Amino acid sequence: MPVDPDFGRTVNDYTTHRADFPEQLFEQLAEHGFGTPGSCLLDLGTGTGAMARPFAQRGCVVTGLDPSAEMLAGAARLAEQEELNIDWVQATAERTTLPDAAFDFVSAGQCWHWFDPPVAAAEVARVLRPEGQILIAQFDWLPLKGNLVEAVEELILKYSPDWHLGGATGVYPERFVQLGEAGFRDLRSFSFDLEVPYRTEAWRGRIRASAGVGGSLTPDRVAAFDDEHASLLATRFPGELQHVPHRIFALLARAPRSV
Repeated sequence: MPVDPDFGRTVNDYTTHRADFPEQLFEQLAEHGFGTPGSCLLDLGTGTGAMARPFAQRGCVVTGLDPSAEMLAGAARLAEQEELNIDWVQATAERTTLPDAAFDFVSAGQCWHWFDPPVAAAEVARVLRPEGQILIAQFDWLPLKGNLVEAVEELILKYSPDWHLGGATGVYPERFVQLGEAGFRDLRSFSFDLEVPYRTEAWRGRIRASAGVGGSLTPDRVAAFDDEHASLLATRFPGELQHVPHRIFALLARAPRSV
């Protein structure tokens, strides 16, 4: 069984090179009534706060939760630079240590696949207030025949044969079942595609920060991967700017009814 990655080892690349969720996502979430100003929001698996910080910017009272102390420290540095006041909690999504019915909204951006879904869903139901909502969001690159992402995924598998996150379509129908079985209701979703521009050096940093590279390889193997990645880019995808196709997927649901 593959070992979960340690993203704390990638925190420098993660905070510098991984793109935040786009503005268009938050505009559509606002249309769904998610993340209203003044509400209390818990961001699970917050990492460097890529979802927590935008919600704080929009007036939410935000708590960011993550099991990695290194990632939380990186998130706190970014929040301080942006003059945002966010509470940070080191804990897991399955056992948040937070009070019952404490939040109007719970978000999980780019992290639900690392959780035990039934346990995490039950914990979300516990910490949500009546009529509270959960958001599960993904921001995935898209491997298409002959494109940069396909080539990079092949290279990741060369170095990390147990890496299992390649070939994504960016849509997650199983999560409807997971939330439905946990009693969540009023499920609804949306998705859209966009191209994310990365300068070549930033793209290399983005890939170093991924689970199959910096999150799981030893430093010498990360360096070897990065050298081969640089050669791949120079040979097959030259130029200073890479336009990388991505898909946003968002699933929203209301808390289970009280018994």
